[in-house]
Amino acid sequence: MTKSPSSALAGLRILDLTRVRAGPTCCRVFADFGADVIKIEAPAGVDPNEGTNGARSGADMQNLHRNKRSVTLNLKTAKGLALFKRMVETADVVVENYRPDVKIRLGIAYEDLKAVNPRIILASISGFGQDGPYRHRPGFDQIAQGMGGLMGVTGLPGQGPVRAGIAVADSSAGLYAAIGILVALAERARSGEGQWVCCSLLQAQIAMMDFQAAKYLVEGTVPKQAGNDHPYTTPMGVMRTADGWINIGVGGQGQWRAFCDAIGEPALATHPDYDCQESRLRNRDALKERLAAVFARKTSHDWLTLLEEANVPAGPIYAMDEVFADPQVQHLGIAVPVEDPERGTLRLVGQPVALSRTPAALTTLLPAAGAHNDQILSELGLGPDEIETLRKERVI
Repeated sequence: MTKSPSSALAGLRILDLTRVRAGPTCCRVFADFGADVIKIEAPAGVDPNEGTNGARSGADMQNLHRNKRSVTLNLKTAKGLALFKRMVETADVVVENYRPDVKIRLGIAYEDLKAVNPRIILASISGFGQDGPYRHRPGFDQIAQGMGGLMGVTGLPGQGPVRAGIAVADSSAGLYAAIGILVALAERARSGEGQWVCCSLLQAQIAMMDFQAAKYLVEGTVPKQAGNDHPYTTPMGVMRTADGWINIGVGGQGQWRAFCDAIGEPALATHPDYDCQESRLRNRDALKERLAAVFARKTSHDWLTLLEEANVPAGPIYAMDEVFADPQVQHLGIAVPVEDPERGTLRLVGQPVALSRTPAALTTLLPAAGAHNDQILSELGLGPDEIETLRKERVI
């Protein structure tokens, strides 16, 4: 049975010039909610960075680029650039994550596109920003994690810098760019004019630092590595059990008292070293030692059951296979099946936001490069002979 795309963003056309992760993450939002996202790729052999995300049929490429059409276009040729600008005439958004100078050299900077279509929105995602002393630097996620402060607070105290296990800067930059595009689209509905939306990995990473960044800006305090400890609240973090590890999260005084009862240590609730948050933080190490001895007595399952009954936040610590085996994860349906004509049913990661009337939908996998060349160029008014000539000239 063929799935229907979402109708939420139907009618929007997005020209996707992106690669790697930040840009594709941005465009995926629009593709999953029904926009016509056209992935514009260089013909084979033109792009020196081809294959950055691994095999086209691999998990990463399929997960990043589902629900899109594909056209190959050599923007370094006069004909390829002319065809792209014809596409811009009827598009709503162009998304790119080149280094800032590349779009100027190609002739597709915002002013170039605005001259073709005043309603166009250009979204540019870079490593460090469109201007400033670092504008020409290539940017990668781990570089932004280091410069944005994340590696300085991740890991155990004294361990040295540690990167997060996921591409925090890349993914958040893509999502922030998507938010910016949606804001620009809403504003365009009133003004009739497009605009240039800019985001960078560095800005996104700093924004994701949130309360650590605010703590420095407001109080002048430089946060340090805290391992699995919460900077403001304890006990909160990882506890070793008789057969593994769990997370606990004890907030206010009510939860603290319930927690102490649940673990069979009611006297801890009123012990002068632990009877308020300030005391618990001051004596964090001693409290952790006492709790370590307690939690070693039972299995993870037993502790999670007891803490749930006491309404104390706690949860398992999963490997990825365990994540998708969890009944709540299965209920949420975030592993979404998509049909592959050769491999059968594949599961990809769905959108984490649900809409009651127009939810996201995953309908197609990433097509072959240029699979929609004839279709898309026909929509521009080109005939079969013209398309064949472009193919022979390696414009497409």
